[in-house]
Amino acid sequence: MLLDLIKKPNDIKNIPAESLPELAKEIRTFLVEHLSRTGGHVASNLGAVELTMALHRVLTFPEDKLIWDVGHQSYTHKILTGRKDGFATLRQLHGLSGFPNPSESDCDAFIAGHSSTSISLGLGFCKARDLQGQSHRVVSVIGDGALTGGLSYEAINNLAGMKSNYTIILNDNHMSISENVGGMSSHLARIRTSSYYTGLKNDVEVSLKKLPMGDRLVSGIRKTKSGIKQLFIPGMVFEEMGIMYLGPVDGHDSVALERVLRQALSIQGPVLVHVVTEKGKGYRPAMRHPSRFHGTGPFDLAKGLPLSDSPVTYTDIFSTVMRKLGDRNPQVVAVTAAMADGTGLKRFRNMFPERFFDVGIAEGHAVTFCAALAAGGMIPVFAVYSTFLQRAYDEILHDVCITKQHVILAVDRAGLVGRDGVTHQGIFDLSYLSTMPNLIIMAPKNKWELSDMLKFAVDYKGPVAIRYPRGEAVTLWKEKRQEIILGKSEVLLEQEGSKVLLLAIGSMVRTAMETAEILQEEGIAVDVINARFMAPLDMEMIRQAADRYDAIVTAEDNVISGGFGEHVSCVLEKLHYAGERILIGVPDEFVHHGAVEELMEELQMDASSIADQIRRVKI
Repeated sequence: MLLDLIKKPNDIKNIPAESLPELAKEIRTFLVEHLSRTGGHVASNLGAVELTMALHRVLTFPEDKLIWDVGHQSYTHKILTGRKDGFATLRQLHGLSGFPNPSESDCDAFIAGHSSTSISLGLGFCKARDLQGQSHRVVSVIGDGALTGGLSYEAINNLAGMKSNYTIILNDNHMSISENVGGMSSHLARIRTSSYYTGLKNDVEVSLKKLPMGDRLVSGIRKTKSGIKQLFIPGMVFEEMGIMYLGPVDGHDSVALERVLRQALSIQGPVLVHVVTEKGKGYRPAMRHPSRFHGTGPFDLAKGLPLSDSPVTYTDIFSTVMRKLGDRNPQVVAVTAAMADGTGLKRFRNMFPERFFDVGIAEGHAVTFCAALAAGGMIPVFAVYSTFLQRAYDEILHDVCITKQHVILAVDRAGLVGRDGVTHQGIFDLSYLSTMPNLIIMAPKNKWELSDMLKFAVDYKGPVAIRYPRGEAVTLWKEKRQEIILGKSEVLLEQEGSKVLLLAIGSMVRTAMETAEILQEEGIAVDVINARFMAPLDMEMIRQAADRYDAIVTAEDNVISGGFGEHVSCVLEKLHYAGERILIGVPDEFVHHGAVEELMEELQMDASSIADQIRRVKI
């Protein structure tokens, strides 16, 4: 196999050009076979095989810098830099990461996981290179979906006047996770229409050459600042911003790709190469359903179907409740940042298209947009992953909280998310959201509480954030369902003689109950309270707990710094509480990838570990 000849960086240069299509086929087979067992990002990687091969043919690693936007399409890059044998551990605990990471290989220029950063990074690498008199090449790969993010345009604006070489690859596959929206998507669609650009341009050249001195005329036009393409592509937005545009080029034609990349790398100044690819290329299920195969668990290779039945998730519950709320209240509108499917808003979009807004990968804009919707009399619900909401901190603070706008933040994937790893763990939201006055922060213990909290948020006249985890929704304690009252917790377990309180929030309520069961079997009584609210805290409950318990243990799936436990501990300090305080949460560090259960155990946040800590308390 040709793939066996690639054991280290730059080995692909030794593969004959005529063998590249076969190598691409082998890589796709390798990826589909391995990802069917480990799960991962299927569609995006299958679409970028030839592009990555061409980049590795013209660049030299690790000297040259290849910067991936998001990085979920970098699997072929990992293979071509000698990491093929690690794919059995992809996204597994202590195994190969699903994203670029310099700690894994010096061929990874920069860590990636969030969108729209690659042009800023590329410009920074170029300036550092130039200031030190170095000559290596810098290439950024950005998708058309990531190009909807404002950070991309800030970087493009900053490219003006750049004299040295910098190559940007626009990987245009018509999609981000969901289908792209907005003006740039429409612009790229016009460019990639061959009859509009390529065919028309060729026809004009042929016609001009038939005229007297036609060859000289064509040559003269080619040498003008904008060239023939400026005449026929309205706006030519990239060249008008000082970036030479090459393309569009077929992203699955290895020869054409290599030729245009070599041309781009020889030009002084910033160059954008427009490459058109197809997500899921070579694997029919992924081609038919690219959104489903954006990120997937293990699947049946022949059928392309998940190996296990999908449980009802918190996202599913959110989806159902949103549809019902939309039906009952015409003021409720839904907003997403290019993730209608991932956040569960697809059903709402299908039923109420006029009240659904996809703003592209632009979380900051989404929040400010919601603030104005609320000021205009609507009730906007912005569904967003916790890790991506981080990018809208200022907008939440300035545009929503200061003016107390009735905006609902549905914070999905809160807490440990598992195999996507360090760039995607939603372990900071309680800390950063709790710094904001006027913001109500809630977290449900089970699926019914999520439903009730959403209904509460719609009725409440002010900003609300509801955070809930990835994965299966808890279906326990339906009989304990209680009304949501602002700032009030609920007692889930009260035992005679207990001197220890486990005060938990969100997904950690289940862990707290499991901990209490373990200790109950040993004759150690522990009470459990579901906090429900991070803000406002249930101050009366904390005062009573300080009088009653000799030890208070807080449990959260958030970093300890600035989190729920520290807020409770601060109150206890003011109350001069003299008992034991134990704060269970994520240590103040970044958390790598692995199954959530494995990470919980490693971080000593599982029931067994918490029970161990309670046993050591001297009561």
